[in-house]
Amino acid sequence: MPLDPAINSLGFAKPKAETRVVVAMSGGVDSSVVAAMLAEEGYDVVGVTLQLYDHGAALAKKGACCAGRDIHDARRVAETMGFPHYVLDYENVFKEAVIDEFADSYLAGATPVPCIRCNERVKFKDLLATAKDLDADCMATGHYIRREMGDARAELHRAADAARDQSYFLFSTTGPQLDYLRFPLGGLASKAETRALAARYGLSIADKPDSQDICFVPQGNYASVIEKLRPGAADAGQIVHADGRVLGEHRGVIHYTVGQRRGLGIGGLDEPLYVVRLDVEARQVIVGPKELLATRTIRLKEVNWLGDDAFGDQPERELLVRVRSTKAPQEAVLRPTADGAEVELLTPEEGVAPGQACVFYAPEGTRVLGGGWITGAA
Repeated sequence: MPLDPAINSLGFAKPKAETRVVVAMSGGVDSSVVAAMLAEEGYDVVGVTLQLYDHGAALAKKGACCAGRDIHDARRVAETMGFPHYVLDYENVFKEAVIDEFADSYLAGATPVPCIRCNERVKFKDLLATAKDLDADCMATGHYIRREMGDARAELHRAADAARDQSYFLFSTTGPQLDYLRFPLGGLASKAETRALAARYGLSIADKPDSQDICFVPQGNYASVIEKLRPGAADAGQIVHADGRVLGEHRGVIHYTVGQRRGLGIGGLDEPLYVVRLDVEARQVIVGPKELLATRTIRLKEVNWLGDDAFGDQPERELLVRVRSTKAPQEAVLRPTADGAEVELLTPEEGVAPGQACVFYAPEGTRVLGGGWITGAA
């Protein structure tokens, strides 16, 4: 909470009732609690839910964040807490900005992270612009991450609950976006605390399960979605050992990811083999022993830097990086390049693949310093 009593909890020097905040409501527990919390505090809350894909297909879908059922749940929360709620049709925007790239990235042998692109290109761009059109002072979301005011500017920090921290998915948030965004759940100790708040506010979704899938990928079946979007994408090809031996046939490169061991269909070999590379043009899945997965150098593009100085001011920086959301940050050296950056991992990481994100953290403390998209690894 701000020390100055004239500044409200969202950082504005005016009464809460005169502070309008748009809450991005997915229909899940987290964003619902944010909306209810701010409404109870007396803010002028406006709830907005995005319809991101076919509503009819969504109605029967469970376990995803943006289904028709979730739109209904968000509306009920708004009714319970007494604030207006709007549903915006973003299907075309979402398809062009997120789904098409997701499919094309897989076809190119990459491992995309569409949730980051959704935050970057839809929620924190188009929805944020809509919030400003509604004369909102800020936009709040249910992400587990913290926004703190530093000496120079608003800073992004990891969530208090390391198990819920979503900083990996928000690395591309820009400074101007961060000025406008608020993340009320970032300081909570656990998801249990969030659910307890939902129960306290009398929200029907207090016990609603967390979403597990990417919202447009039912049951995590990426290949079926890509085949529907890009007919002919599942052309068969060869499974080839890194030493050149042809070991068998595969049913389409899109069914495989770097680091995969199970489901290769090449049993009977003496050594455990992993997917170490995908050659899309040759339609080959390259496999090899685990040690071939070890990566020490990563090349990045589209670097987003959130430090106080300019990114190119230093030839290299010692910091921490995270190359997948489930891994703890590790020590690395970051070097700017003409077209992005190069990261040298002090401890090799396994299974790093193009299309994933590499997120930067301060060597001490919890600050998020940005990140970039992986284009290659060695």
